[in-house]
Amino acid sequence: ALLIGLWSVWVSGVLLIAISLYATQRLPLSKNRIFSHTSFSDLDTPKITIFTAPAPFTGSSGTKQSLVIRSWLALSPQISVILFSQHHSAASFAKSFGSRALVESDIDFTFLGVPFFHSMVAKSRAFKSDIYVFMDTETILLPDFVLALNYAHNLDDDWLLFASPRDVPNFPFYLDEDRKHWLKDGQRIRIQEDTLGSSWQWSCCDSRMVIAWNNGVMPLHHGVLPPFLYGKGVYNHWLINEALSSGLRFVFDASWAISNIALGDSRRQSNCLVKSSNVSDIEKGSWEYDCNSHLAAVYGLSSLHGFNYSAVMKLVKCDGQYLLINATEDFLHTYAYKKKSLWKRHIPNCWRSKTTLACVVRTIKTRNEMSGCSLKNGSVHTKTLKLSFSLESLLAITADENKTVVLTVAGYSYKDMLMSWVCRLRRLRITNFLVSSLDYETYQFSVMQGLPVFNDPSAPSDISFNDCHFGTECFQRVTKVKSRLVLKILKLGYNVLLSDVDVYWFKNPLPLLSSFGPATLAAQSDEYNQTRPINLPRRLNSGFYFARSDAPTISAMGKVVRHAATSGLTEQPSFYDTLCGEGGSTRKGDNRCVEPGTNLTVHFLDRNLFPNGAYLGLWERKNVKSACKKQGCLVLHNNWISGRVKKLERQVISGLWDYDITTRMCLV
Repeated sequence: ALLIGLWSVWVSGVLLIAISLYATQRLPLSKNRIFSHTSFSDLDTPKITIFTAPAPFTGSSGTKQSLVIRSWLALSPQISVILFSQHHSAASFAKSFGSRALVESDIDFTFLGVPFFHSMVAKSRAFKSDIYVFMDTETILLPDFVLALNYAHNLDDDWLLFASPRDVPNFPFYLDEDRKHWLKDGQRIRIQEDTLGSSWQWSCCDSRMVIAWNNGVMPLHHGVLPPFLYGKGVYNHWLINEALSSGLRFVFDASWAISNIALGDSRRQSNCLVKSSNVSDIEKGSWEYDCNSHLAAVYGLSSLHGFNYSAVMKLVKCDGQYLLINATEDFLHTYAYKKKSLWKRHIPNCWRSKTTLACVVRTIKTRNEMSGCSLKNGSVHTKTLKLSFSLESLLAITADENKTVVLTVAGYSYKDMLMSWVCRLRRLRITNFLVSSLDYETYQFSVMQGLPVFNDPSAPSDISFNDCHFGTECFQRVTKVKSRLVLKILKLGYNVLLSDVDVYWFKNPLPLLSSFGPATLAAQSDEYNQTRPINLPRRLNSGFYFARSDAPTISAMGKVVRHAATSGLTEQPSFYDTLCGEGGSTRKGDNRCVEPGTNLTVHFLDRNLFPNGAYLGLWERKNVKSACKKQGCLVLHNNWISGRVKKLERQVISGLWDYDITTRMCLV
C-alpha cells in the first residue's frame, strides 16, 4: 500500500509538471502579456524623447506651440523634447525647462529654414533614449500616450508604431501655471478620449502623425532615407511603407491607443498631402510638397499609392487591456509578437465579454474609415519642380543686412561639388548665397536639396553631362554666363561675391572684402610665383571676386561683359584686358590696377589669405587643412588642375569635403 501511495504521488507530480509546462508554453511571453492601466505600476517608464521642428515662438502660433510642448512634458518626467530650429525664440523657450527641452540647430535646413527629415532622424541618434518619437508641434497628447509606449517598450523585438491625428476644431482646455493640470473655465479637469465627445474626426494628415520606434538593433528600413522636407507631407507614409516592406521591425497602428489631437482643422493644412474622402482641400502647385512626392516616387522598395491602413496590425485598448489585432479577415484574432514572428490565437474566453467585443468591433469600424488614406495619385514625380520665387524675390530673401549675396554657378557634372560648397557655407553659418543652375538637371537637384536656385535662360544648352572643365569650349561658354549674372544682380542693387564651387572656404571672407570700400573690385590672383607681382597680365582669377553695386563697378562690369561676348576665349582674359588694360597698361604697384574710363580700382587679394591652386604647393601638402589654417587662409581655390575627376579626387582626399553623396546630407 505504501509503494502504491508513493507511486501515485510520483505520477501526480509528473502530471502536474507536464501540465504546468504545457500551460506555460500556451501563454504569451511575460513581455507580451496584455497590460491593463494598473499593470504599469511595477514597471519603470522608459525614457521617451520627442523630436520636433517648431515654427518661431511668436504670435498665436507660438502660443499654441508653447501649450502643446508644455503638455508633452507634463505627461511624465521621463519625457524630454528636442527642438530642431535656427530661430532665437526656440532657445528662449527651451531655457525654462532646463535639460528636458533642448534646441538643436546643427542639421540641414533649406534656405527658408525648413529642416530636412532625414537630417533630423540622423541627428536623433546622438541622443540616448529608449523610445524616439517624431511629431508635430500643434498636436496635443493625452496620458494614454505614455501607457501605450510602456506597452510597446515591453514587446520582445524592435518595432515602429504610428498614430493618425484626430481633428478637434475646438479645444477649450489649458494648463495651469505649474503646467501639471488641465483646466477648463478655471476648473481642473482630466482630459480623456470621451471628454472630447463626438466633436473630433480622423484625419489623413501625414505631417501630423505620431511616429515612434524603440532604440533597438535593427534599422527602420532597407536603403537610405530621402531628403524629405519636414512638415511638408508624404515622409511619414513613406517611412511606414518602407518599414513594412523591409520587414526588419514589427510595424503596427496605434491610432486608437494614442489620442493624437491636432489643434485646429488640419484638413485645411497644406501639408496634408494625401488622398481621402474626408480631406476637402489640398494645396496644389507647391514646390515643397511636389519635392516630397517626387522623392517618394523614386526612392524605396514599393509604391506608396496603394498604402492601406486596414492591412496593418492595430493596437487597441478595450476594458483596460491592450490587444494587438488584425481585422483584414472575416473573423477577429489577437496576436502576440515573438521574435520577429506573429503567432495567432483565438480570443480567450475571459476577453469574450460583450463590452470587450463591442469595443473591438467599434474600434475596427472606426479605423476602417482611414483605409481610404493614401498619397495623392498621379505622376507627381514627372512634374517639373520649380521654386515659386523670381531672382528678385530670392535676392530679397537671401541677402544679408548689407545687401550682399554670394553667387555660384554650377552644372550637373559638378552637383556634388556644389553641395560640398553649400555644406561648408552652412557650417560657417553663411546663408546669403544663391545658386545659378546651368541646366534643368542641376535646377531640379538644387530644388530638392532646398537651395535658393534660379535658372538662367541665357546659359548655353547641352552641357549637363559634359566634362566641362578648364580649356574646353564648354568651359569658355559657361564662364561668360557668370559675368552677365553678376552684372544683372549689381543693377538690381546688390553687392556680389562670386565664388566658384571649387573654392573651399575656411572662414567667412566677407568682413575683409567689404572693407575695401566703394569703386573697388577685389579679386583673387592666379599668379603662383612667389617673387613676381600678383597683378601681372591675365593673372586676375574670375572665379572669386567681390563687386559692389555702385556706378563705377556696374559700368566697368558692363565693359567686361561686352568684351567677353566678342572673344573666343573665356571671360577671364576679358576681365584683365578690360580692367587693367592689355598687357597690364593700367597697373598700379604690385597688387592693383585702375580702369581709366570708370576709375574703378581692381585690388588683387593677398595670396596668403586667398591662395590659388598652384601657390606654395598647398594642395600637395600631407595635411592640406592644417597647412592652410597655419598660414591663415580664408579660402583655397582648387584650380590649376586639369579635369573634373582629378579636381574632385584632390579635394576629397585632402579632407576638404563636406557632403555625403550617399545620404545626401552635410557631413558633421
